[in-house]
Formats: sequence, structure tokens, C-alpha cells
Amino acid sequence: MQIDQTSSILVTGGTGSFGKKFVELILQKLPTIHRLVIYSRDELKQFEMAQQFSDRQYPGLRYFIGDIRDVRRLTRACEGIDIVVHAAALKQVPAAEYNPIEFIRTNVLGSENVIEAALDSGVKRVVALSTDKAAAPINLYGATKLCADKLFVAANNIKGSRDLYFSVVRYGNVMGSRGSVIPFFLQKRHEGVLPITDPLMTRFNITLDEGVKMVMWAIENAWGGEIFVPRIPSYRITDVATAIAPECEQRIVGIRAGEKVHEEMITTSDAFTTVDCGEYYAILPVHGDHIERYLEMGAKMVETGFSYNSGQNKHFLTVDELRMLIQTHVDPSFAI
Repeated sequence: MQIDQTSSILVTGGTGSFGKKFVELILQKLPTIHRLVIYSRDELKQFEMAQQFSDRQYPGLRYFIGDIRDVRRLTRACEGIDIVVHAAALKQVPAAEYNPIEFIRTNVLGSENVIEAALDSGVKRVVALSTDKAAAPINLYGATKLCADKLFVAANNIKGSRDLYFSVVRYGNVMGSRGSVIPFFLQKRHEGVLPITDPLMTRFNITLDEGVKMVMWAIENAWGGEIFVPRIPSYRITDVATAIAPECEQRIVGIRAGEKVHEEMITTSDAFTTVDCGEYYAILPVHGDHIERYLEMGAKMVETGFSYNSGQNKHFLTVDELRMLIQTHVDPSFAI
């Protein structure tokens, strides 16, 4: 399904880091898009976002206050919508360990509400954002996102004759997003000490632009039921600290509850139904003809025992590369 001027798109969690970048890039490409709805529960963030993206300048833009826990409000927001990008979630790992039921209500039951609203509103495409923590999860946040992934994949089984396809995009830490390590280190560097949970720790890294590009690709190319995973580099947490503040002490503070040393986006169990599409991997449904169709298009099955792990990645960002990315994507005033 192509995104063009006639499209009507709703973004849940539209005032978050991803949502704002998605809206920015859509409006750059399609300033007169028919409708672009930002759906979120924070009126202040919507007010602040409207200062940058005004509905006077962009007549198709709409700001809807609502919570994905409220299926009636969500269904109303989906009226006349073709495409839903589901980015709303609670995401902080320590908060999830302390407040598990709140994460379940938003990340799991809220995702069910997105599916129900799409089924009842004539929506044609739904792309849900996942996380590397959903693969072999060891924390509550990752477990809720794995549940959400399963819900969106299985939703294709109940769509009936509707022209509606659900798919998932799973990627790693978004560079510069709220609550992530790079903005945290940029703030802490003035204290002379950067806390390091574990010196061996690695993470996948993706920029907001790359994440948005991938979601747009999934909207236009998914057949329904796929979990798409990008080929992206990793970084070592100690290299991030060195890139930001080489003069600072790196003090080991220990891993937090529910935290991994390395993140994984495709497990060895996933490998049996995973194909390599070039720029992306696709974890395909067990049932149906997805694998045959992807192989006919030129994709290749990954080898037996394949896994995609941030600690075993072939591409690691260097300290110099990290500095350039930080200046380009996080803080333009950052001195290289």
C-alpha cells in the first residue's frame, strides 16, 4: 500500500520521539496529506508539538487526546483511517519491574484495543513498533512487547475478508530517544563520572530516521504477519562513554533488574521461519505460504542456528563514528 496525498494515517503515541520524527518526515514529503492524526494522552506534549506542526500550516493534521487503554476513543479516532502506526507504549525497564500491571494494561491490552479498533473501522494497514527486548525477554517490559507482537501477528487470522494486514517492526535502541543512554550520558558528563552497568554491555543502534524509513517500508511492502528486523550496527557501552566524555571516570554500578548484557532481536528458535531480505530480516508466520512467497521474491532462509545478537554483531560503531552520529542525530552542538 503506497503512502500518498490521499492517505489517512493515525500514529498512536504520536508525541513521542518516533511519532514526532514520523510526522516530520511525512509532512516534508506530503505537506497536503489528506489526514495525519496524532493520538496520545498528554495534552502538554500535543500543545508543544502543535507549535512546530500546526494544523493551520498542514490542514490534514489532527491532534486527538486519548489513551490506547480506551477502546471506544481509539475506535472513534480510527474512523476514516487507512493506516495505523502503533508506537504508544510504556518502555522503562525498571518502572516495568515495579509496576507490572500498568505495563500489561498499556502494552498488551492497549495493543488488543488497537487491533479491535482497526477491525471495526475499515483500517487497511497496521504496523506496530516492537523492541529488541521482546526477543527471549527476561524483563516485564520485554515480555509485554512479545505478547503485543504475538497479538499483531495473530490478528491476521481474524481479519476475515477485510483488506487489512497487521505486521510488526522490531529494532534496537533509538539513538537520542527520551530515556536512552546517550542523552543520559550527555547530561551526566558535567559531573565527571559516567555510571556503567557492565563493561561488556552492548546494544543495537538505530537512528530515528532509519526507524521511520523502516516503518514506511513495512507499510508499503508487508503482507501481514511479519516481524521485520533491520540490519543495524551495535555499540559497546564503554565506547559510548568514551565518545561522549573521554575525560570522565567510568564507574561500574552493576546491571539493573531485568537488564541484559547483550540484546537479541532474532533467536535461534526464530531462525526456522526467518528470511534474509537484504536490508531487513523477516520473521514469518509458521502457517500459510509466507516463506514460499518470500523465497520466490529472492529472499533467502537464514542458516540453521542463526541468531541476531548485539554482542555477536559483525558491525560495531567506533568511537569516532559514535561522535559523528551524536552530533548529527542527537545534539548538533556536541563537539567532535
